[in-house]
Amino acid sequence: MEEGSGCSTAVGGGGVRWGVVVVCGSLVYYHCGWRDASLLSLFADVLIVLLCSLSILGLLFRHLNISVPVDPLEWQISQDTANSIIACLANTVGATESVLRVAATGHDKRLFIKVVVFLYLLSAMGRVASGATIAYAGLCVFCLYELVKNSRPGRNDSSGGTQDSS
Repeated sequence: MEEGSGCSTAVGGGGVRWGVVVVCGSLVYYHCGWRDASLLSLFADVLIVLLCSLSILGLLFRHLNISVPVDPLEWQISQDTANSIIACLANTVGATESVLRVAATGHDKRLFIKVVVFLYLLSAMGRVASGATIAYAGLCVFCLYELVKNSRPGRNDSSGGTQDSS
């Protein structure tokens, strides 16, 4: 990840990452929204699937004589990565709070109208569809947005941002 940026994406593989997010969101939506099961049931099912998959992979690797190093330090994230994740969340919450504060004062009429219309649309969608359906639709729209943003022509992910010509 790039140093100093709160919500930066890792170099390369952006489409694969958002594909995984859509698959995970689909699993949560199907399990909680369609089957009306609890989140505890979802976590138990995911744990069972992961344990079975890992045991099958372990048997396969043992059969093929592939050694897999199991070092717990390789799976830990660095302090900088943890700080950037928290900074991204804090910036998002702070920006949302700032927009709502400015809209609530009424000084910016256009922003006030946008916030009121957006909240009204959210309220109308909440009456029409369940919360899980709206969250899943939002996840899909967000993933499509990120996929389109990361696949723009002329974007060079391998450079990690701007290049220094000197």
